Order: sequence, then structure tokens, then C-alpha cells
Amino acid sequence: MQKRGLSIAAERFAIAFLSAFAAIGVAGAQELPTAKPESVGLSSERLERITTNVQHTIEEKRIAGAVTLVARHGKVVYFKSQGSLDREANKPMHNDAIFRICSMTKPITSVAVMMLYEDGKFMLEDPVSKYLPEFKNPKVLVKSSEGRPPYTIPAAREITIKDLLTHTSGLTYEWNETLGEQYKAAHVASGLLQYDGTIEDNVKNLASLPLLFSPGTRWEYSLGVDVLGRLVEVLSGMPLDQFFQKRIFDPLGMKDTYFYLPDNKVDRLAVAYTYYDGKGLQRFPDTPISEGSFSYSADYPYRGPKKLFAGGAGLSSTAADYFRFCQMMLQGGKLGDVRLLSRKSVELMSHDQLGHVSDNQAFGLGFGVEGIKTPLSELGSPGSFGWGGFFYTQFSIDPKEDMIVIFMGQLHPTGGLNLDSQVHALAYQAIVD
Repeated sequence: MQKRGLSIAAERFAIAFLSAFAAIGVAGAQELPTAKPESVGLSSERLERITTNVQHTIEEKRIAGAVTLVARHGKVVYFKSQGSLDREANKPMHNDAIFRICSMTKPITSVAVMMLYEDGKFMLEDPVSKYLPEFKNPKVLVKSSEGRPPYTIPAAREITIKDLLTHTSGLTYEWNETLGEQYKAAHVASGLLQYDGTIEDNVKNLASLPLLFSPGTRWEYSLGVDVLGRLVEVLSGMPLDQFFQKRIFDPLGMKDTYFYLPDNKVDRLAVAYTYYDGKGLQRFPDTPISEGSFSYSADYPYRGPKKLFAGGAGLSSTAADYFRFCQMMLQGGKLGDVRLLSRKSVELMSHDQLGHVSDNQAFGLGFGVEGIKTPLSELGSPGSFGWGGFFYTQFSIDPKEDMIVIFMGQLHPTGGLNLDSQVHALAYQAIVD
């Protein structure tokens, strides 16, 4: 019995040592640190409810395929691909499938900005015009009454870098009813289109337009993070894609994250699909889709001029790569022996920065924050933070439970599908410690 006990102890030590070695050392190690769910307080049986629900949705032809990853205490305990990467070509989904992560680019750009903040390049309350002079003296659009045309007035103050990080800048998106047509006329791109220009060109076009409101007075999801992408270029002296590669992707071992995929990885890009009532699940068309004043296409990761590094929407990535990014944030800015940010910066980024600006929206610096302004609507933890992407990707980082959930599909419009939220809830119901 004693000999057997020593053997078990030695075996556990070896497993712990190997797991720790995988989690430290070079952050770019190819293998993810893994463990059995029960070792981190999750139920294998309960996690399989994710498998069942995703498979049911695939069989109902509401989604072609997906990859889901759940991690706790630094260990990946559920990492599963289901369905098709390309339904028409009968190509199965794989764990290393590459997805258009769209607005999940925003947190990465926000981290880049905060890295430069920690380099002493600026203060958060600095006006962005100090570095991008095209934003000097902003104007706000005012709707006239009695059928008169709208006019502009000077904004109450200038846009600060913090305003851009918190979506309180007064900028908006092409789909906004008030300014959408002006954005379209000025050839402002969101990163979801083939655009024959650079982020510098796009930001200058954006800066020529009026604001929706005076900075700091409202929350409006916006192209402000694209402006931050240009700010990174100006402050670092290198194109945004190079900054990402040198300062974030290479150190973290994010080997499959790009603005534009290399030719030898295009075949790993999951096909994007649409779902319309009465039409069902269909392959995303080759020509752009228009919704009001907003147009978008699915071929931007591999076709076209490939010159726009859109800080708010342009990246493609894998679940494994994005896990590394999330784990860095969960561990206070550090992954293995690589530190990108200080713990204090991560605290600032992951806490609500809106205050009285919004009664129901909690948002940090680049991340939405759950359960702070309003009660949680589904399973989760107050203070968890994350975001999602246009083509049906989503992630959450939970400091309280030391947990990460990543779901990646490729679908827009979704036809009201709530599988991403279901997956998140099913990950939490698997907690049994």
C-alpha cells in the first residue's frame, strides 16, 4: 500500500510538473496546457451538454460548425470542433480552424494601446488630436426641427484617448441612422470590406465627419477603436500589423492570427454562412451583402488590396490563439514568462469606466463588463469581461471563477440563434466545486 501511495504521489508530481512547464517557459509553446475537467472543479459529464446542444444546432442546419474552448485555472478542459469547416465541400471542422473574429479584434487593439500607455507615450485623458491632428476642433451634428436641414455645432470638448477606449467619443458606425449615409459617402470602411486604402486614409475620412454627440456624454459602439489602431501606428512608428506581430502575437505564441491570411493557411478559414427566415442556412455570397447603409463581405481575409489594418474588426484567429490572449488578461497581463501589461492596467481595463454615462451599460477599456450595472441575465459572474464578433464569435474572461469560455462560429445574420449564449451558460453549469 505504501509503495502504491508513493507511486501515485510521484505520478501526480510528474503531471503537475509537466503541466506547469507547459504553462510557463516560452509562452509560444505549441501545445496548450490541458487537464481533466474534474481536476479544476468542472464535470466532464456536464460539459458534454455543450457537445449535445452544438450538435443539435448543426443537425437543425442553423449553423455549419463551431469550435468551443473552456479553460479553468490555466488548463484547457474542453476543446472541441463540431460540424463543417466547409459544408458544401464536406470538409470537417478542426480545432485549428481559423475564424473571422471581427470585433474581437478590439480588445487586442486596446491592449496594444495600453502597452504604449505603459511605455509612457501618452495619458488616457490626452486629446487624440495631440497625436492625430485631423481630430482637432470636432463638430457635433444637430438635427433641425420643422424640416430644416441638420447643422453642426462645436463639440463641448475634444475626444480623449479614453473616450475611444470606452466608446464614448461621439463616433459611430455606418449603420447609424443619423450619420450612416455620411459615413458611406465619405468612404469610411469598417474592416469587413475590400478597401483600397490604409487605416490612415480611413481615419482621416472619419475625422472629416461630424460627431453624433459631444465626447464623454453617451455610450455608442463605434469605429473609435480603428482610430486607436492608427494611434498605435503613429506612436510606435510601425504599421499596426507589425506592432501586433512583434509586441503581442509572437510573445504570446499566437501563430495563426493575422489581418490577412498567408496563402498556406487560407484552406483553414471556416466558411461564413447566412441564415434568413424562409431561406435557411446558406453559404455567404461572393458579392457584398448590404443592410441599409452598411455593406460587408466575407472574403476580406484573403482577397483584395490587403492594405487596411482595421483595429476594430480586421483580424482572423483560432480558438487556441485567442485563449492565449485571454489567459494573459486573466493572469494580470502575463502568460508564462512573458508580460505584456501590468496587473494594474488589466484592473483598469476590466472595470467599468462609464459610471454615470450609462445606467445599464458597463464597459472597461476595450472590454464589456458583466453584472455590474444590471443583474446577470444568465449564468456567469459579476465582473467577468469579454466581447463578441460580427460573424458569431464570443469570449468571456472570469476572474472570480478563474475561467475562460470561447465560442467560434461563422454566421451572419444569425436568424435569432442564441447558441453562443447557451454554450456560455452550459460551461458555467458544469462547475461542481
